[in-house]
This record gives sequence, C-alpha cells and structure tokens, in this order.
Amino acid sequence: MFSSLPFSYMFMIVMGAGTLFSVSSLHWLGIWAGLEINLIGFLPLLVYQKGSMESESAVKYFVVQAIGSSFLIFGSLLVYSMSFTWETLNDIYSSSILGSIMMLSGLCVKLGLFPFHFWLPSVMAGLPWVSCLLLATWQKLAPIFLITSLLELSNSYWLVIILCLMSSGSALMGGLGGMNQTQVRALLAYSSIGHLGWILFALIHGEWLMKIYLSIYILISSCMFVSLWLSDSGMMKSLDNLSTSNFAQLNIMLMLLSLGGLPPMLGFISKWLVVTSSVPGPFMLFLFFLILGSLMSLFYYLSLFFSVTLSGMKKFSIFESNINYSGFLMMIVLLNVLGGLLILLMNSLSLA
Repeated sequence: MFSSLPFSYMFMIVMGAGTLFSVSSLHWLGIWAGLEINLIGFLPLLVYQKGSMESESAVKYFVVQAIGSSFLIFGSLLVYSMSFTWETLNDIYSSSILGSIMMLSGLCVKLGLFPFHFWLPSVMAGLPWVSCLLLATWQKLAPIFLITSLLELSNSYWLVIILCLMSSGSALMGGLGGMNQTQVRALLAYSSIGHLGWILFALIHGEWLMKIYLSIYILISSCMFVSLWLSDSGMMKSLDNLSTSNFAQLNIMLMLLSLGGLPPMLGFISKWLVVTSSVPGPFMLFLFFLILGSLMSLFYYLSLFFSVTLSGMKKFSIFESNINYSGFLMMIVLLNVLGGLLILLMNSLSLA
C-alpha cells in the first residue's frame, strides 16, 4: 500500500512545500523554483512500485514538466529584459504581451490544457490511484493560481481571448477524447481536461467563481479516487472488469455522473454558476463549446453507467462487499443530496 512506504510522507511534504513556495513567491525565479521543488517531490511518488508502466509515465511527466518550466523561464526572461526585475508586481506585463503568452503557455503545459493536453491521458493511464489523485487535484493548484495572478497583472484583451480559446478547446477535447475510452484512468484524465477548461473559463469571470468550481471538483474527484483505490485497484482497468465488481462500484458511477454535471448532483452546481455568470457577457460563443463538450462527456458517463448496471445487474449484491462501505456510501449520498438542496436554495434566492 501507498501509506506503508517510509519515504512517501517525506516526498509528499516536499511536494506540498514546493506548491506553497511557488504560490506565495513574489519573484518569477521563486515561482519557477517552487514548481521544480514540487516536481522533485512528486516524481518519486510515481515510481514507488518500480513497474514499467509507472516508470514510463514518470519519464513522460518529467519531460513535459521540463518543457513547461522552460517556457515559463523563457517568458519571465522576456519580461525581465524589459523591466530588469523579477518581481511579479510591476506594470510591464501590459506591454510585454509575448512574455505573458510564453509564461501562460508554460503553465498550460504543466496543467495539461488544450493544445498541450496530449500527455495527460497517457501519463495517468499508467499510474496507481493515489498518484492519479495527486495529479488530478494537488498538482493543478499552483499553475491555476499562477494563471490567476498573471491574468490580473496583464490587462490584455488578447490574453483573455487566448484563455477562452484554450478553455473551449479543452472542453471539446475532454468530451471527444473520452468517447472511445475503455480504461477508467484515461477516461478520468479526459474528464480532468474538460473540467480544466471550465475552471479556466470561470477564472475569466471572477476568481471567486474559479475557487468554487475548483473546490467542488477536488471534493468529487477525491471521493471518487479514494473509492476506486479502496475497492480493487487491479480490477478497475476496463469496462469488462467493472461489471464483475461488487455494489460499491455503484457509488463510483454516481460520482462519475456528478463529475459530468448531471442535476441534481453536486457537480451541476459549479457548471450552473459558470453559465449564469457568463450569460450576460461577451463570451457566449465559447460558452456554447463548453456546454457541447460537457454534453459529450456526460454521454460517455451515461453509457458507462448503463453498461455497468445493465450487464452486471445479476451479479450485483449489496451484501457482497468485503469492505465496509456504509460510511462512504452515506457520505456520497449526502454529497449529492447537498447538491440538490443547494440548487433549490439558489433558485429560491434568485426568484425572491
């Protein structure tokens, strides 16, 4: 198990310290150093099982993160050549459009946003569940908040348009890429790409909206990855194996539907807030592509749900599980009920 390794906690502390150092730094050199410390702490967690798939995913992740760091340091050098300072709090970002775009590209490479999304499904497909959880949640925090600060520093209309294009492309790629997927890890990777597009689009309309969407996404993803890890890590690789598992897989399917944004679950709240905040704005065309990508992702979530429930209906048994999932099932039921109650409350407040 992951927790029995003696070095795992140390590297997790290093990874968390790198993220906090990067987010709290006032210089781009400090930001770059924090991201590298985070990478140094995360890479040993990818290869702790010493398998060929884990090693291949770790090498891919290292190469992609090195490319993103090179873009980031190149963009900061372009800004430094005009202002002769590494500080983030200066007004030169409004005039240095190329430097801002290079730094934005480096952060998008680290996130796995469109058009730099190609590495995320192949990397996540070869990782264990705990590493997938860290890659889908914690590793997204520093680049997202750095994009937030970059957008606030550079008041450029072209930067906003680039972010809108990246967000709509990520939503479409997240929907199209998951259509023919049979591996659950790769499907969750494409789901992460689609949600990153929604998070980036929410960031354009307000930092509070991005934080709400990111919090809900991290909560649902954490519950789903932990339940996948506790159920059976070896059995959860294809749709054929999913239908032979116990009743605990039903809550995994419910969490997938919540990730897809099916009302009245909690995942619908974040999408509904983004849609209501951006409807009066000038980005209605990009919102159409976001909703289209979300509908495609919801299509393969529903197809996965129906194939599992219908094909495995005779094999499911509520009392078949060897692990006590009653507390976890109750938490997921309360999570989805909370989403429905929040929708009703917000509707009543808006009509009042």
